[in-house]
Amino acid sequence: MIIPTLDDMLAAHERIKPHVHRTPVLTSSHVDGLAGAQLFFKCENLQKAGAFKARGASNAVFGLSDAEAARGVATHSSGNHGTCLSYAAGRRGIPCTVVMPRTAPQAKKDAVAGYGARVVECEPSVTSREATFAEVVAETGAEFVHPYNDPRVIAGQGTCAKEMIENVESLDAVIAPIGGGGMVSGTCLTLSNLAPNIKIYAAEPEQADDAARSFKAGHIIADDAPETVADGLRVPLKDLTWRFVKSHVTDILTVSEQEIVDAMKLIWKRMKIVVEPSSAVPLAAVLKNPDVFAQKRVGVILTGGNVDLDKLPWL
Repeated sequence: MIIPTLDDMLAAHERIKPHVHRTPVLTSSHVDGLAGAQLFFKCENLQKAGAFKARGASNAVFGLSDAEAARGVATHSSGNHGTCLSYAAGRRGIPCTVVMPRTAPQAKKDAVAGYGARVVECEPSVTSREATFAEVVAETGAEFVHPYNDPRVIAGQGTCAKEMIENVESLDAVIAPIGGGGMVSGTCLTLSNLAPNIKIYAAEPEQADDAARSFKAGHIIADDAPETVADGLRVPLKDLTWRFVKSHVTDILTVSEQEIVDAMKLIWKRMKIVVEPSSAVPLAAVLKNPDVFAQKRVGVILTGGNVDLDKLPWL
Protein backbone atom coordinates (compact mmCIF):
# COMPACT_ATOMS: atom_id res chain seq x y z
CA MET A 1 0.00 0.00 0.00
CA ILE A 2 1.40 3.40 -1.03
CA ILE A 3 0.61 6.08 1.58
CA PRO A 4 0.48 9.62 0.15
CA THR A 5 2.67 12.14 1.97
CA LEU A 6 2.62 15.89 2.52
CA ASP A 7 5.13 16.23 -0.34
CA ASP A 8 2.69 14.36 -2.61
CA MET A 9 -0.06 16.82 -1.69
CA LEU A 10 2.21 19.83 -2.30
CA ALA A 11 3.29 18.40 -5.66
CA ALA A 12 -0.38 17.80 -6.54
CA HIS A 13 -1.18 21.42 -5.68
CA GLU A 14 1.33 22.65 -8.27
CA ARG A 15 0.42 19.99 -10.86
CA ILE A 16 -3.30 20.71 -10.91
CA LYS A 17 -3.18 24.53 -10.70
CA PRO A 18 -3.84 25.03 -14.43
CA HIS A 19 -6.78 22.61 -14.38
CA VAL A 20 -8.86 23.46 -11.28
CA HIS A 21 -10.39 26.50 -9.61
CA ARG A 22 -9.19 27.89 -6.32
CA THR A 23 -12.74 27.88 -4.99
CA PRO A 24 -14.10 30.66 -2.77
CA VAL A 25 -14.96 30.46 0.92
CA LEU A 26 -18.43 31.88 1.66
CA THR A 27 -20.15 32.76 4.93
CA SER A 28 -23.74 33.36 6.06
CA SER A 29 -24.62 35.27 9.22
CA HIS A 30 -28.09 33.68 9.14
CA VAL A 31 -26.69 30.15 9.06
CA ASP A 32 -24.14 31.08 11.74
CA GLY A 33 -27.05 32.15 13.95
CA LEU A 34 -28.80 28.82 13.47
CA ALA A 35 -25.60 26.89 14.18
CA GLY A 36 -24.35 28.97 17.09
CA ALA A 37 -20.94 28.88 15.42
CA GLN A 38 -18.92 30.67 12.73
CA LEU A 39 -19.07 28.58 9.56
CA PHE A 40 -16.79 28.97 6.58
CA PHE A 41 -18.06 27.15 3.49
CA LYS A 42 -15.39 25.95 1.05
CA CYS A 43 -17.37 25.95 -2.19
CA GLU A 44 -16.22 22.95 -4.18
CA ASN A 45 -19.69 23.00 -5.76
CA LEU A 46 -18.13 25.79 -7.86
CA GLN A 47 -15.17 23.59 -8.85
CA LYS A 48 -14.41 22.49 -12.42
CA ALA A 49 -16.89 19.76 -13.42
CA GLY A 50 -18.94 20.74 -10.35
CA ALA A 51 -17.12 18.80 -7.62
CA PHE A 52 -13.96 18.55 -5.51
CA LYS A 53 -13.08 15.35 -7.31
CA ALA A 54 -11.62 17.40 -10.16
CA ARG A 55 -8.62 17.80 -7.86
CA GLY A 56 -7.79 14.12 -7.37
CA ALA A 57 -8.72 13.18 -10.92
CA SER A 58 -6.52 15.89 -12.41
CA ASN A 59 -3.61 14.89 -10.19
CA ALA A 60 -3.92 11.26 -11.31
CA VAL A 61 -4.33 12.04 -15.02
CA PHE A 62 -1.58 14.64 -15.29
CA GLY A 63 0.78 12.50 -13.21
CA LEU A 64 0.73 9.68 -15.80
CA SER A 65 3.65 9.11 -18.13
CA ASP A 66 2.91 9.52 -21.85
CA ALA A 67 2.97 5.73 -22.30
CA GLU A 68 0.49 5.21 -19.45
CA ALA A 69 -1.74 8.03 -20.65
CA ALA A 70 -1.92 6.58 -24.17
CA ARG A 71 -3.86 3.58 -22.84
CA GLY A 72 -6.45 5.89 -21.33
CA VAL A 73 -8.04 5.86 -17.90
CA ALA A 74 -11.06 4.10 -16.44
CA THR A 75 -13.03 4.13 -13.21
CA HIS A 76 -16.32 3.25 -11.55
CA SER A 77 -18.35 6.08 -10.07
CA SER A 78 -21.86 7.10 -9.04
CA GLY A 79 -21.21 10.38 -10.79
CA ASN A 80 -18.81 13.06 -9.62
CA HIS A 81 -15.54 11.13 -9.83
CA GLY A 82 -16.53 9.83 -13.25
CA THR A 83 -17.41 13.34 -14.40
CA CYS A 84 -14.16 14.76 -13.05
CA LEU A 85 -12.00 11.97 -14.47
CA SER A 86 -13.59 12.44 -17.89
CA TYR A 87 -12.99 16.20 -17.55
CA ALA A 88 -9.29 15.66 -16.73
CA ALA A 89 -8.87 13.03 -19.46
CA GLY A 90 -10.43 15.42 -21.96
CA ARG A 91 -7.97 18.13 -20.92
CA ARG A 92 -5.12 15.72 -21.61
CA GLY A 93 -6.71 14.32 -24.76
CA ILE A 94 -6.83 10.66 -23.68
CA PRO A 95 -9.65 8.08 -23.65
CA CYS A 96 -11.81 7.56 -20.54
CA THR A 97 -14.36 4.88 -19.62
CA VAL A 98 -16.67 5.20 -16.60
CA VAL A 99 -18.77 2.38 -15.11
CA MET A 100 -21.89 3.93 -13.52
CA PRO A 101 -24.90 2.49 -11.66
CA ARG A 102 -27.99 2.54 -13.88
CA THR A 103 -29.73 4.42 -11.04
CA ALA A 104 -27.20 7.29 -11.03
CA PRO A 105 -28.81 10.69 -11.71
CA GLN A 106 -29.25 11.24 -15.44
CA ALA A 107 -27.58 14.64 -15.05
CA LYS A 108 -24.40 12.91 -13.89
CA LYS A 109 -24.47 10.35 -16.72
CA ASP A 110 -24.98 13.18 -19.20
CA ALA A 111 -22.11 15.14 -17.69
CA VAL A 112 -19.69 12.20 -18.01
CA ALA A 113 -20.66 11.67 -21.63
CA GLY A 114 -20.53 15.41 -22.25
CA TYR A 115 -16.83 15.47 -21.42
CA GLY A 116 -16.25 12.74 -24.01
CA ALA A 117 -16.07 9.61 -21.86
CA ARG A 118 -17.75 6.28 -22.58
CA VAL A 119 -20.40 5.32 -19.99
CA VAL A 120 -20.94 1.63 -19.16
CA GLU A 121 -23.90 0.95 -16.87
CA CYS A 122 -24.06 -1.60 -14.04
CA GLU A 123 -26.49 -2.57 -11.28
CA PRO A 124 -26.53 -0.29 -8.19
CA SER A 125 -24.37 -2.46 -5.93
CA VAL A 126 -20.67 -2.56 -5.13
CA THR A 127 -20.52 -6.17 -6.34
CA SER A 128 -21.96 -5.37 -9.78
CA ARG A 129 -19.89 -2.19 -10.08
CA GLU A 130 -16.60 -4.01 -9.48
CA ALA A 131 -17.46 -6.98 -11.72
CA THR A 132 -18.46 -4.74 -14.63
CA PHE A 133 -15.37 -2.64 -14.14
CA ALA A 134 -13.09 -5.69 -14.27
CA GLU A 135 -14.52 -6.45 -17.72
CA VAL A 136 -13.82 -2.88 -18.90
CA VAL A 137 -10.18 -2.96 -17.78
CA ALA A 138 -9.63 -6.36 -19.36
CA GLU A 139 -11.02 -4.99 -22.62
CA THR A 140 -9.20 -1.63 -22.70
CA GLY A 141 -6.02 -2.01 -20.63
CA ALA A 142 -6.76 1.45 -19.23
CA GLU A 143 -5.14 2.87 -16.08
CA PHE A 144 -7.51 2.44 -13.13
CA VAL A 145 -8.06 5.63 -11.17
CA HIS A 146 -10.03 4.59 -8.10
CA PRO A 147 -12.63 7.15 -6.96
CA TYR A 148 -11.01 7.45 -3.53
CA ASN A 149 -8.72 4.55 -2.55
CA ASP A 150 -5.81 5.86 -4.61
CA PRO A 151 -2.82 7.79 -3.22
CA ARG A 152 -2.82 10.15 -6.24
CA VAL A 153 -6.49 10.96 -5.70
CA ILE A 154 -6.11 11.50 -1.94
CA ALA A 155 -3.12 13.79 -2.48
CA GLY A 156 -5.20 15.82 -4.95
CA GLN A 157 -8.17 16.08 -2.58
CA GLY A 158 -5.83 17.30 0.16
CA THR A 159 -5.25 20.52 -1.80
CA CYS A 160 -8.75 21.68 -0.81
CA ALA A 161 -7.88 21.84 2.90
CA LYS A 162 -4.58 23.58 2.04
CA GLU A 163 -6.50 26.38 0.34
CA MET A 164 -8.99 26.59 3.18
CA ILE A 165 -6.41 27.13 5.92
CA GLU A 166 -4.64 29.69 3.72
CA ASN A 167 -7.93 31.60 3.34
CA VAL A 168 -9.34 31.29 6.88
CA GLU A 169 -7.26 31.77 10.02
CA SER A 170 -7.70 30.04 13.38
CA LEU A 171 -10.15 27.29 12.45
CA ASP A 172 -11.14 25.03 15.34
CA ALA A 173 -12.57 22.26 13.19
CA VAL A 174 -13.20 21.14 9.61
CA ILE A 175 -16.10 18.89 8.61
CA ALA A 176 -16.63 17.07 5.31
CA PRO A 177 -19.02 14.40 4.08
CA ILE A 178 -17.81 10.80 4.07
CA GLY A 179 -18.62 7.96 1.72
CA GLY A 180 -15.48 6.20 0.54
CA GLY A 181 -13.40 8.75 2.42
CA GLY A 182 -11.30 10.40 -0.29
CA MET A 183 -11.98 14.01 0.70
CA VAL A 184 -11.78 13.22 4.42
CA SER A 185 -8.48 11.37 3.88
CA GLY A 186 -7.04 14.27 1.89
CA THR A 187 -8.17 16.64 4.63
CA CYS A 188 -6.48 14.41 7.23
CA LEU A 189 -3.29 14.30 5.17
CA THR A 190 -3.08 18.10 4.94
CA LEU A 191 -4.28 19.16 8.37
CA SER A 192 -2.38 16.54 10.37
CA ASN A 193 0.82 17.96 8.84
CA LEU A 194 0.08 21.68 8.46
CA ALA A 195 -2.50 22.41 11.20
CA PRO A 196 -2.63 19.49 13.64
CA ASN A 197 -4.61 21.54 16.18
CA ILE A 198 -7.68 21.58 13.89
CA LYS A 199 -10.16 18.81 14.68
CA ILE A 200 -11.45 16.82 11.71
CA TYR A 201 -15.06 15.60 11.64
CA ALA A 202 -16.86 13.53 9.04
CA ALA A 203 -20.60 13.58 8.36
CA GLU A 204 -22.64 10.70 6.98
CA PRO A 205 -26.29 9.76 6.24
CA GLU A 206 -27.91 7.51 8.85
CA GLN A 207 -29.11 5.29 5.99
CA ALA A 208 -25.54 4.79 4.73
CA ASP A 209 -23.66 4.88 8.02
CA ASP A 210 -21.05 2.18 7.39
CA ALA A 211 -18.16 4.62 8.06
CA ALA A 212 -19.65 5.60 11.43
CA ARG A 213 -20.14 1.94 12.34
CA SER A 214 -16.60 1.15 11.16
CA PHE A 215 -15.26 4.00 13.29
CA LYS A 216 -16.99 2.64 16.40
CA ALA A 217 -16.04 -0.98 15.69
CA GLY A 218 -12.39 -0.26 14.85
CA HIS A 219 -12.51 -2.09 11.51
CA ILE A 220 -14.12 -1.61 8.10
CA ILE A 221 -17.80 -2.51 7.85
CA ALA A 222 -19.03 -2.32 4.25
CA ASP A 223 -22.64 -2.11 3.08
CA ASP A 224 -23.27 -3.30 -0.48
CA ALA A 225 -26.07 -1.01 -1.67
CA PRO A 226 -27.37 1.49 0.91
CA GLU A 227 -30.23 3.83 -0.08
CA THR A 228 -29.89 7.55 0.64
CA VAL A 229 -30.69 10.83 -1.07
CA ALA A 230 -26.96 11.59 -0.74
CA ASP A 231 -26.06 9.45 -3.74
CA GLY A 232 -22.36 10.36 -3.59
CA LEU A 233 -21.99 8.75 -0.14
CA ARG A 234 -23.19 5.21 -0.85
CA VAL A 235 -19.74 3.62 -1.15
CA PRO A 236 -17.71 2.02 1.67
CA LEU A 237 -14.31 2.88 3.09
CA LYS A 238 -11.30 0.98 1.72
CA ASP A 239 -7.94 0.13 3.29
CA LEU A 240 -6.13 3.35 2.36
CA THR A 241 -8.89 5.77 3.34
CA TRP A 242 -9.62 3.78 6.51
CA ARG A 243 -5.99 4.27 7.52
CA PHE A 244 -6.45 8.07 7.52
CA VAL A 245 -9.92 8.02 9.07
CA LYS A 246 -9.02 5.82 12.04
CA SER A 247 -5.84 7.82 12.76
CA HIS A 248 -6.98 11.44 12.39
CA VAL A 249 -10.79 11.84 12.51
CA THR A 250 -12.25 13.04 15.82
CA ASP A 251 -15.77 11.70 15.20
CA ILE A 252 -18.22 10.68 12.47
CA LEU A 253 -21.65 12.28 12.89
CA THR A 254 -24.78 10.91 11.21
CA VAL A 255 -27.94 12.69 10.03
CA SER A 256 -31.37 11.66 8.78
CA GLU A 257 -32.66 11.98 5.23
CA GLN A 258 -34.95 14.85 6.25
CA GLU A 259 -32.07 16.68 7.96
CA ILE A 260 -30.03 16.38 4.75
CA VAL A 261 -32.85 17.79 2.61
CA ASP A 262 -33.51 20.61 5.09
CA ALA A 263 -29.82 21.59 5.10
CA MET A 264 -29.70 21.47 1.30
CA LYS A 265 -32.73 23.76 1.07
CA LEU A 266 -31.18 26.11 3.63
CA ILE A 267 -27.99 26.47 1.56
CA TRP A 268 -29.94 27.06 -1.66
CA LYS A 269 -32.27 29.57 0.00
CA ARG A 270 -29.88 31.54 2.20
CA MET A 271 -26.55 31.28 0.36
CA LYS A 272 -27.97 31.35 -3.18
CA ILE A 273 -25.74 28.52 -4.36
CA VAL A 274 -26.56 25.09 -5.80
CA VAL A 275 -25.29 22.10 -3.83
CA GLU A 276 -26.15 18.43 -4.17
CA PRO A 277 -27.52 16.41 -1.23
CA SER A 278 -24.10 14.94 -0.29
CA SER A 279 -22.75 18.48 0.16
CA ALA A 280 -25.48 19.32 2.67
CA VAL A 281 -24.65 16.45 5.03
CA PRO A 282 -21.90 18.34 6.96
CA LEU A 283 -24.13 21.37 7.60
CA ALA A 284 -26.91 19.04 8.73
CA ALA A 285 -24.45 17.46 11.18
CA VAL A 286 -23.33 20.86 12.53
CA LEU A 287 -26.94 21.95 13.07
CA LYS A 288 -27.77 18.62 14.75
CA ASN A 289 -24.80 18.78 17.15
CA PRO A 290 -24.68 22.33 18.55
CA ASP A 291 -22.87 21.11 21.68
CA VAL A 292 -19.94 19.92 19.54
CA PHE A 293 -19.53 23.09 17.48
CA ALA A 294 -20.85 25.89 19.75
CA GLN A 295 -18.85 29.12 19.40
CA LYS A 296 -16.28 27.35 17.20
CA ARG A 297 -14.81 28.47 13.87
CA VAL A 298 -15.70 25.60 11.55
CA GLY A 299 -14.67 24.94 7.96
CA VAL A 300 -17.47 23.18 6.07
CA ILE A 301 -16.53 21.55 2.77
CA LEU A 302 -19.36 21.77 0.21
CA THR A 303 -18.22 18.93 -2.02
CA GLY A 304 -20.30 19.29 -5.18
CA GLY A 305 -23.14 20.93 -7.04
CA ASN A 306 -24.17 18.37 -9.65
CA VAL A 307 -27.93 18.11 -9.17
CA ASP A 308 -30.63 16.57 -11.36
CA LEU A 309 -32.98 19.57 -11.45
CA ASP A 310 -35.87 17.36 -12.55
CA LYS A 311 -35.56 15.22 -9.42
CA LEU A 312 -34.95 17.61 -6.54
CA PRO A 313 -35.43 15.76 -3.22
CA TRP A 314 -38.14 18.14 -1.99
CA LEU A 315 -40.33 17.87 -5.09
